[in-house]
Amino acid sequence: MVSRSLLSVWAWFVLAVTMIVMTPVIAVTRLVTMPFDPGAYQAGRMFRRVAVIHQKLNPLWTFTVTGDIPDDPRHPYIAVANHESFVDMLLISHVPMEMKWLSKSEFFKIPFMGWAMRMVGDIRIERGDKKAGIQALQECRDRLAKRVSVMIFPEGTRSKTGELQEFKTGAFRIAVEDGTPILPMAVLGTRDALVKHDWRFGRSHAEVRLLEPVLTEGLTKHDVDALTAQVRGVIAAALDEMRAERHMPPLAELGSED
Repeated sequence: MVSRSLLSVWAWFVLAVTMIVMTPVIAVTRLVTMPFDPGAYQAGRMFRRVAVIHQKLNPLWTFTVTGDIPDDPRHPYIAVANHESFVDMLLISHVPMEMKWLSKSEFFKIPFMGWAMRMVGDIRIERGDKKAGIQALQECRDRLAKRVSVMIFPEGTRSKTGELQEFKTGAFRIAVEDGTPILPMAVLGTRDALVKHDWRFGRSHAEVRLLEPVLTEGLTKHDVDALTAQVRGVIAAALDEMRAERHMPPLAELGSED
């Protein structure tokens, strides 16, 4: 049997080569489509293909997308999901619709990957910088106005234990103010795909499940907290269902954060 270390070397190599090869393709796609695609939808779809190619060539991972895919991929949503791992981004990139990611600034500094994120219009957020946070929210509104969905992890940072943390209200405030529907997603299995403090990938069957959209038309700022709690509850219920399917303990039995 091939060792996990050797398979991980291969998987990292594949990810790097795929990113290097695809970056100029993304650049050309963006240049050609810019006059009629201000939201960089097509260039973004090309970028997300990196994750799809990598997973197909990574023998340690199997990714699946379940649930109902929106009929119109150009109808903008604010997509929200629980956050287990960096690999969440690679998994959710398999969803067949383009979403601009609200991502921490460190990712934009990575060669090739960061360049591509800038080209396709992903949104940079500086932790602890209130002014930058306001700018990021304005950029989210810009992408939505260009008929492209936005992807946000409302927990802010990944869960260390797998339990669902409290949701921040920023994504839901935008949804209410703009009347944009929320697209909840439940992610399970990516914690095993990249083990903390270990450069090696882990064996993982990860799933992202798309849940029924939550409409926000008619809501006001006074409904933001209730909407946040509602969507968190929907994702928690889906995670418990997914965990039960795998004979895993429910969220309530997981340990508290360190």
